[in-house]
Amino acid sequence: MRHEPAAYRCPFCRLVAGEDLSANFSKQSDVFWRDDLVIAFISTAWWPANAGNALIVPNDHYENVYDISDDVLARVQIVGKRIAMAMRRTYPCEGTSFRQHNEPAGNQEVWHYHLHVFPRYGGDMLYERSWERRDTTPGERLPYAEKLRAALDP
Repeated sequence: MRHEPAAYRCPFCRLVAGEDLSANFSKQSDVFWRDDLVIAFISTAWWPANAGNALIVPNDHYENVYDISDDVLARVQIVGKRIAMAMRRTYPCEGTSFRQHNEPAGNQEVWHYHLHVFPRYGGDMLYERSWERRDTTPGERLPYAEKLRAALDP
């Protein structure tokens, strides 16, 4: 059940390692949570009514849900809950959604397990408008990372 191509340079592993990716891709400034098992950062791709969505990735490379250890999977979910609660406190959202994809038929695009956390709003049609996804700039993402970083700071 492996799909990553030979010589794959995982962008999430690079981000975990402290690298800024090129152009408008993920930067260290997008990261708002880091612990011994996972990091969380603002996604570079946004949907029209769901700005500031986040990704949680394990620090170690697991391609998909079939590979990830139970303890790391549990940590991803726990951090996801904390992020969802922080979004409810700091964004004007009315709810949150989690989304996770496995393999090409499951719409997985990056070959490193990751969980999406979306701010949700009544009538936002997130799932019906998936084709309207757009790329963002580091400047657009920074205020969202700062809000979540402050909300999650102990």
